[in-house]
Amino acid sequence: MPTRNGKATWHGAVPGGTGEVTTQSGALSAAYSFPSRFEDGDGSNPEELIGASHASCYAMAFSLLLGQKGYRVERIDAQAEVTIDEVDGRPTITGSELSVSGRVEGIDAAEFERIAEEAKGFCPVSRALAGTNVTLTRAELGSG
Repeated sequence: MPTRNGKATWHGAVPGGTGEVTTQSGALSAAYSFPSRFEDGDGSNPEELIGASHASCYAMAFSLLLGQKGYRVERIDAQAEVTIDEVDGRPTITGSELSVSGRVEGIDAAEFERIAEEAKGFCPVSRALAGTNVTLTRAELGSG
């Protein structure tokens, strides 16, 4: 399995400094700051990047499991809402709440939800977040 690389550079003191986060592939280059992380400032933040990673990993894992069970996947839309709270006086990522919808031929809603739940344990990012509360709050099968 390959090793992937992310890089961050921070300039200045917190809370007034700024930073940039990039990926090895060059697919991402984003500014971040204290206001973008803890307020409504412009730019990205580590929690939204974890959310994007979790959602994309989960969507792939779910699609893979559906395919292995013989279903034809038209589309999977996943979202991960990452929560940061203060724990013991320090900011701590406490959870990632997944929701998923999709269009899959030949499956009923109960089976869609069962496999959606199974995909949580199959997703490497879910496993990396095992110290947090990873939940699936919605699994919705679309028509069409």
